[in-house]
Amino acid sequence: MASSSLKCLSSIVVLTTFFAISLKPCSGHNKTHWNTAGITWYGDREGPGSTGGACGYGDAVAKHPYRCMVSAGGPSLFKDGKGCGACYRLKCDHPLCTKKPIKVMISDECPGCTKEAVHFDLSGKAFGALAKRGKGDQLRNLGELKVSYKRACCKHPKAKIAIHVDSGANPYYMSFAVKFANGDGNFACIEVQPAGGKYLKMEEMRSAVWRLSPGVPLKGPFNIRLTSAVSGKKIVAKGVIPEKWSPGAIYHSKVNFPVQRKQK
Repeated sequence: MASSSLKCLSSIVVLTTFFAISLKPCSGHNKTHWNTAGITWYGDREGPGSTGGACGYGDAVAKHPYRCMVSAGGPSLFKDGKGCGACYRLKCDHPLCTKKPIKVMISDECPGCTKEAVHFDLSGKAFGALAKRGKGDQLRNLGELKVSYKRACCKHPKAKIAIHVDSGANPYYMSFAVKFANGDGNFACIEVQPAGGKYLKMEEMRSAVWRLSPGVPLKGPFNIRLTSAVSGKKIVAKGVIPEKWSPGAIYHSKVNFPVQRKQK
């Protein structure tokens, strides 16, 4: 985990992403029970914890729609990278807490967080969000607490899928991070279709990054096909990576998995 002095941005930044699944698994989370976990915090008091986290999101964690409401996960949450992008609700019963749930997304790893079976190393912003108004610093000064938690559906109604191409990508090696998505945040499969070619299955790395080494140069534009790990639902981001793409660039699509609307 890398610390950062970057503060959360309150303005809406037009940076769309995808980490999504389907409606069925999202609605199923409402029926899960609350369990107990330990929490700590790291980084700046009002910051995102880290903008160099193990999941590969970079400074996106400090921008809309996350706005620093993220967490590093202990081994049982990080899951060797498969837990990246998963969302959880947390609530605290301490006298300094509001007792209202907050939602955080796993964006980093805390390999040393093994004191409890489940441990969230929250951003300073998220830890303080559990507190009553004006009590954030007092709560952070406690350092470590017990909270209740359960899995939640990630919802970003106005966001669209985007691809953040890795800085080391080239025509022989395609790799990118998948970001901000509606749903559970886990994929069974991600495939790339180069111009005039067939879909090629990518390999999931120990983070939110997927990679492909085809042995031959690939030409864009590229279609990206995503398969949910829970529902098996597929969506395609057509031409999301253009013909003249650049390492390190973020490319936006016009699609995302659907968001479940609350019933009135």
